[in-house]
Amino acid sequence: MAPIPTPPAEPRDSPDTYVGLESDAAERLARERGWSTVRSLAPGTVITMEYRVGRLNFEVKDGRVSRAWKG
Repeated sequence: MAPIPTPPAEPRDSPDTYVGLESDAAERLARERGWSTVRSLAPGTVITMEYRVGRLNFEVKDGRVSRAWKG
């Protein structure tokens, strides 16, 4: 049987540090800190809830991050 692959480690970074930042600056910073995927969403956007290692999600309201979470 083939071994189960080990997912890459996520950046040691708290999503809370992005709340309040302008969305463009937050996205740049997240990529600099090692997040492989950064997703910006409008409030209330319908999304799937599968967890993706290395993805950081931003809810953006009026150009600023109002909520951030992993996956």
